[in-house]
Amino acid sequence: MAQFFAVHPANPQRRLIRQAAEIVRGGGLIAYPTDSCYALGCRIGDKPAMERLRRARGIDDTHQLTLMCRDLSEISTYAIVDNVQYRLLRSVTPGSYAFILRATREVPRRLMHPRRKTIGVRVTSHPVVRALLEELAEPILSTTLTLPGDAAPLTDAQEIRSRLEHQLDLVIDGGACGSEPTTVIDLTGDVPQVVRKGKGALAPFAVDGITG
Repeated sequence: MAQFFAVHPANPQRRLIRQAAEIVRGGGLIAYPTDSCYALGCRIGDKPAMERLRRARGIDDTHQLTLMCRDLSEISTYAIVDNVQYRLLRSVTPGSYAFILRATREVPRRLMHPRRKTIGVRVTSHPVVRALLEELAEPILSTTLTLPGDAAPLTDAQEIRSRLEHQLDLVIDGGACGSEPTTVIDLTGDVPQVVRKGKGALAPFAVDGITG
């Protein structure tokens, strides 16, 4: 059964963050709040945990996973970012965006899109996640917590626990964080392509709808 940590959304308790990090390091699969909606996450290099994440979400290896990173410097370790892309990312992060970029050699092949060799990256402003990432000192492999058959992401930590209590090791309750997922932008081409319109505004990308 999943553990349940009620964490202050603005000033997360250090003791609970340390315990959550140990669960992730130990191969745990967690549900946690972000600045757009709840997400599933696990350690970046843990193959069994990644496979559990995919099973819980009902997705295969063609579904692009995202690395929740601390900052742009960490993104550049895992994704190829040119000067134009860097300026664009700097202008909108942290925020409710995920970006698809070409993966570097630091990314295990199993985490990339199998054909495009891309990886999703993100920097969140949520204090709970930022504290957890600092404690881990590495990204969290993540995906939006939308279950098979559901039209929208789960928003209530108690419901997440009841529906996934035998598939998760930990639910971090950081309170309500909305049900609108991130805006996903593909930056692998000459111009940004909107993969999913979500909470993040499209104005910074000079686009106004789904273009890819």
